Amino acid sequence: MNVRRRRISGIAVTAATALGLGTLSACSSDSSAAGNTDKFDVVASFYPMEYLAEQIGGDHVNVTTLTEPGQEPHDLELSAKQTAQMGEADAVLYLKSLQPAVDEAIAQSDVKTKIDAATLTKLEDHGNVEHDHGGEEHADEHAEEEHSEGGEHALDPHVWLDPVKYAEIAQGVAESFEKADPDHADDYRKNAEALAKKLTGLDTAFKDGLAKTDSKVFFTNHAAFGYLAERYGLTQEAINGLDPESEPSPARIKELQEEAKADGVTTVFYETLVSDKTAKTLAKDAGLKTDVLDPLEGITDKSKGEDYVGVMEANLKALETALGAK
Repeated sequence: MNVRRRRISGIAVTAATALGLGTLSACSSDSSAAGNTDKFDVVASFYPMEYLAEQIGGDHVNVTTLTEPGQEPHDLELSAKQTAQMGEADAVLYLKSLQPAVDEAIAQSDVKTKIDAATLTKLEDHGNVEHDHGGEEHADEHAEEEHSEGGEHALDPHVWLDPVKYAEIAQGVAESFEKADPDHADDYRKNAEALAKKLTGLDTAFKDGLAKTDSKVFFTNHAAFGYLAERYGLTQEAINGLDPESEPSPARIKELQEEAKADGVTTVFYETLVSDKTAKTLAKDAGLKTDVLDPLEGITDKSKGEDYVGVMEANLKALETALGAK
């Protein structure tokens, strides 16, 4: 595996070399490559972008995705075929800074409509959330490391896990679709409104479900849930911070064990696309339970839901149980 540190989520994966042709996508079930259909052809960088394109585009779009179901997206590498097909698309929808190879390919592509989700909402720096209780020196060192490896700023890209921010992105995507394919603008607008209602309902469910809990602290494998935590008044503590493939120090493990007792933490969450070894070791040593909190970077047969809303609802139930919701 290609393990390296980086300012974003830091997950190591096997490089992707095949185009994900939307096997889970109703809009791309015909496996038509971008640019080869009579529809508005959209290339999505990974699942959260694919979901938006499908929901907003409806019957008028053909969506292909660069990240296959089950692949962890952060270290995606593109084949020459994928890069060429991207250039044939009518639009590309991506989240800048999440997938460096995609960013580079899009920068060099002459595709007319380039939609960067990172420009459609405000990104924040959650890089040091997991070190709030670890001392200033540790936090400063971590921030400096992120700075030097990630450029001038290290912004958390996981905005899709906040339904409110995801809705803001959806609105911007709809406006871009309307401008690029004006013949179907009315339908894009209506579809976007329907999606907005789904996301508003999800936001309400999270607010109500997490309003009164025994604890506000949850442990995760890595710091993917900063926006969600901030939105609903929770505190995320990540075992491995930005790099879930690294081993946490004994001091960090001890720190988390002490915090679990102090804050009434019951559960250590892990992800379907990342090894659960460290989470289960911590849970065993601290006498805690384990469960899945899905960062929704892809839908697989292991996902606790068929789409974004379904998995987010499963995440809510998991948090309600772990935090002792009233």
